Amino acid sequence: MLSKLQQLGINSDGRYASDDELQFMDTYINSFDDRVNAYHSIKMVESQIVEAVFTKLQTSHPQLLVLKGEDMKVKWKQDTLRVLRHSAMTVLLDDPDLLRQQFLYWFQTIMQAFGAQEACNVTYLIMQDVVRQILPKHIADLLCPILEMNRSLLGPQTKET
Repeated sequence: MLSKLQQLGINSDGRYASDDELQFMDTYINSFDDRVNAYHSIKMVESQIVEAVFTKLQTSHPQLLVLKGEDMKVKWKQDTLRVLRHSAMTVLLDDPDLLRQQFLYWFQTIMQAFGAQEACNVTYLIMQDVVRQILPKHIADLLCPILEMNRSLLGPQTKET
């Protein structure tokens, strides 16, 4: 939403915006109550989501959180909670571009530096399943595309040949 408003301001400099250019605002306003509800719902179950993902991750990939011999479980929980909170804010604001530009590109560099891309890939795949189990469908439908974006940016980068 914020990125779209900023772009609208740039594109309509010195003129009135057209109805088509303003359509995204109507869409956002009509979804606002659902987005606020989703934000609060995610906030209420964030620790349950992270713990469920952690349990499944430890069961299916027990060595994934051991990088170069170092146990990264505590750091993983902190980072996963941070990403989930940014994702919840993205649901509220309906602005994946803002998340990508102001957080994920920076965090991607850190995950690459620590070689944690595979852990991110598996984490956000599992998290989508967990979210679909814990949250109502309409909320999961708002959050899961953002979690998929997190997975695609933070997980291993495929090289095209």
